[in-house]
Amino acid sequence: MSGPLVLGTAGHVDHGKTALVLALTGRDTDRLAAEKSRGISIELGFAALPLPSGRPVSLVDVPGHERFVRHMVAGASGVDGYLLCVAADDGVMPQTREHLAVLRLLGVEDGVVAVTRADLASPDAAAARARELVGPAPEVVPVSAVTGEGVERLRAALDRLAARLRRRTAGGRPRLFVDRAFSLPGAGTVVTGTLWGEGIVPGDRVVALPGGGAGRVREVQCHDRTIARAAGGRTALNLAGVAAGDVPRGACVVRAGDGWAATDLLDVAIRWLPDAGRRLRTRERLQAFLGTAEVTATCVLLDADALEAGGRGYAQLRLGRPVPAAPGDRVVLRSAERRTVGGGAVIDAAPARHGRGGRAAERLATLEGAAPAELLAQRLRDAGRDGLTGDLDPATLAAAGGASLPGGVALDGALAAAARERLLAALDRQRSLAAARAATGLAAAAADALIARLAEAGELERDGAGVRLPGAGAPPGAEEIARALADGGLRPPPVARLAELAGVTRAEAEAALGHLRTRGRAVRAGGVWFDAAAAAGAREHARRALATGPMTLGALRDLWGVGRRHAAALAAHLDASGLTRRRGEARELRRGAASG
Repeated sequence: MSGPLVLGTAGHVDHGKTALVLALTGRDTDRLAAEKSRGISIELGFAALPLPSGRPVSLVDVPGHERFVRHMVAGASGVDGYLLCVAADDGVMPQTREHLAVLRLLGVEDGVVAVTRADLASPDAAAARARELVGPAPEVVPVSAVTGEGVERLRAALDRLAARLRRRTAGGRPRLFVDRAFSLPGAGTVVTGTLWGEGIVPGDRVVALPGGGAGRVREVQCHDRTIARAAGGRTALNLAGVAAGDVPRGACVVRAGDGWAATDLLDVAIRWLPDAGRRLRTRERLQAFLGTAEVTATCVLLDADALEAGGRGYAQLRLGRPVPAAPGDRVVLRSAERRTVGGGAVIDAAPARHGRGGRAAERLATLEGAAPAELLAQRLRDAGRDGLTGDLDPATLAAAGGASLPGGVALDGALAAAARERLLAALDRQRSLAAARAATGLAAAAADALIARLAEAGELERDGAGVRLPGAGAPPGAEEIARALADGGLRPPPVARLAELAGVTRAEAEAALGHLRTRGRAVRAGGVWFDAAAAAGAREHARRALATGPMTLGALRDLWGVGRRHAAALAAHLDASGLTRRRGEARELRRGAASG
C-alpha cells in the first residue's frame, strides 16, 4: 500500500448509506440543513474509517438520488474501492446499477457489499441479486445500522478489502481535484479533495488550474488533524495567496514547476455502455467528468461514424474548458438525459486537434497502455521540427529522450542532435541568423531556442544579427592574445609583447584587442590592456578596501601587488568606471558605490 486509501459508498437513494457510515465511523456526513430536512444526501460527505488493523482509510459518502449522480461521480473519482449498499427490503435498484457502472468506468473493481436494513427484511434475496451484479469476489455482509447487527463483521470485511487494495492514483506528480473550497477567519482559503500522485508538504508552491492562481501551502490536514506531509487520501490544504473563488469544485491544485498544463483536447479509448440504450454518434455533445471537474465535451469518433451500445473505440474529446489531465486518467460520460452512458481512458492528454484522418485511431491503438515517457516520446516525434511548447514534466521529458530548450521548447532528442550538427557544420560559411535557422532544419521558434541553448553552452556565439563558432571571424591572434592577457593577470604584457606571443603584427594585435573588448573579454585602462575578469577582480578588491576610507595610489598598488604603472592604469579604470574619484593624492568611493 502507498499512502492512505479511500473507499466510497455506492447505492440507490434511501438504501442506508449515510446511516451505515455513521455506524462505522461515528460521524454524520449529512451536514446541510436540506439534507437533514429531506432525509437524503445531496453533497459529498467524508469520514475517517477506523479498522482493526489500524490502516488509514477515508470513507466518502455519496448521494444516491438520480438527480445527484454528478456529485457521486465527483466523489468516486479518487476512490480505491467501494462499499455498495443494497437494502434488504428493496433489492437492486436503478442507481445501484448506475453507481456500479460509474465505478467500473473509473477502474474501481473491488469492494464490499452491505445488505442494509437487515432488521426489516430477510437479506437473502437482496444478497443473491447483489452477487449477480458484482460477481464472486466481493464479500456480501448483511447489516443493520439501527440494531448494530453485522457492523463489526462489515468492518472486518472492509479491513480485508483494504489489505488487498493499492492506491489507484498513487503514481506521478501530485494533483488535488477540489471538491470543497471555503475561507476560514484568520486562516484564509482551505481546499479539500482526494490527493492523487505523490506528496505535498507545507511550504510547497502551488498553482490552481485552470486559471493559474498561484500561492503557497500553509498547512496540510487529514480529517481535521494537522500532518507534516500529505501522501494521498483525503486531504485539506490551507493556501496562502489563493482566493477561495479561484478554486471552485472541479479546479485542480498542482505543485508549481511540475509541468502541469490544462488541456481542452483529450484522445481517449472510449467504452459505450450496453445499457446506454442507443448508438453514440460522432460529434455528439456529452458531459464529461474527470476528477471533480464537470465539462461539456464534443465526442469526435476516430474509427467510425457511430459506436454501438456495448462497443469500444477511439475518440477525441473536445472540452468546453481546460482540465489538467494525464495518460491513464479515467473520464465518465453522461448524456443530456442525465444518464451515465460511457467513459474513457485518456491516452494522449495533449493531442493536436484532429479527426479521423491521418491514421488517428491506429496511432492511439499503438499508444494505448504506453508509459508516460513513451507517450511523450511519440508526441515529440509527431511534433517534428516545430517541437512542443509549454510546461512539460522534466523527469518524463528526460525519460523520453527529449531535449529541453530555452523558452519552454522541447524537441525529440535525435532531431535536436541532428539539428545541432547541421548548424555547427554550416557556421564556417553561414553567419546570418536567418541562414543559421535554415541550417537547423527546424521551425523558426525551435531553431531560435536551439541557438540560444548552444550559445548558453558556449558552442556558438551571437554577434549582432549573426551567429558563428567561438572565435570564428575573429582577427588573427585574438585567442592567443586573450590567453596571454588571462595568464598575465594584473601584470599583462605590453602590446608589442602580445603581438610577439601571438605571432602577428602590432596592428593586428591592436585589432584583436579591440575585438576582445567588444566581446567583454578585455579592458583598456590608462593605455594598458587587461583581461576583463582580472580587471573586474581588482575593482571588487578595491571597492571593499575603499569602503573603510580613501587610499593613495601607493596603498592601492600594495593592495593589488603590482608596479606603479599597472596600479596607475587600474586606478584610472576605477575613475572611468564611476567607482572612485581622485581627491588630492588619494582615491575615494563615489557616493552609492560602497554596495557595488
